[in-house]
Amino acid sequence: MKPLLLLTFLLSLGLAASTYYFYSGKKAEGFRADSLAAAADSLGTELGSLRIQNAGLAAALDTQATRLSREKEAEINRLKETYDTLVEDMKGEIAEGQIKITRLADRLSVTMVDRILFPSGEAEISPQGVKVLGRVGQVLKKTEGKVIRVEGHTDNVAISDRLRDKFPTNWELSTTRASNVVRFLQDKVGIDPVRLRAVGLSEYHPVASNATARGRSQNRRIEIALLPETSAAGEE
Repeated sequence: MKPLLLLTFLLSLGLAASTYYFYSGKKAEGFRADSLAAAADSLGTELGSLRIQNAGLAAALDTQATRLSREKEAEINRLKETYDTLVEDMKGEIAEGQIKITRLADRLSVTMVDRILFPSGEAEISPQGVKVLGRVGQVLKKTEGKVIRVEGHTDNVAISDRLRDKFPTNWELSTTRASNVVRFLQDKVGIDPVRLRAVGLSEYHPVASNATARGRSQNRRIEIALLPETSAAGEE
């Protein structure tokens, strides 16, 4: 082949190859662009779906929060009715300083000095105590969704020699008193025992100074607490 013809052939071959690679590259770039566009469309669709799901979850949470708020408000209102009933029924004992009733949000407490329920140094409920505890129990029995926790408390005076065989320490005295109140509420008032708790706390949770007779009298007490079921479950 003549040199001129050979050169022309080689130039034509090179031009053809360049043209092929140019158009092949353009085609590949177009394919990649199409793929990226499709991926972007897919992500956009998924994002829109997630936004719809998020809006649905937010609406559901708002609905649940509103329902729980209304339920809590209703619970507090019912507890206030219980408080008002107890205050009215026990106004004589309250005036004499024998009973104290307190309410805080969804909790209610009835505190009774020991002398209204028990003879000195004893754990058996007195006839007077039976009447008082029966009235309190009938009101508490009507409550719903509440645990009734009975706490026995004493002063810091040691158990006398006469009673030490029965109650070696104030632990035994406070626990036995709380247990007897719980048993009364179950057997005589008819409160579901699943709702009841008996706790003896001895002398270690005073509400007044044990340095005076008046203070010791305040510390010797039974506290009946009306608690939400969830709070009571956490204490077990």
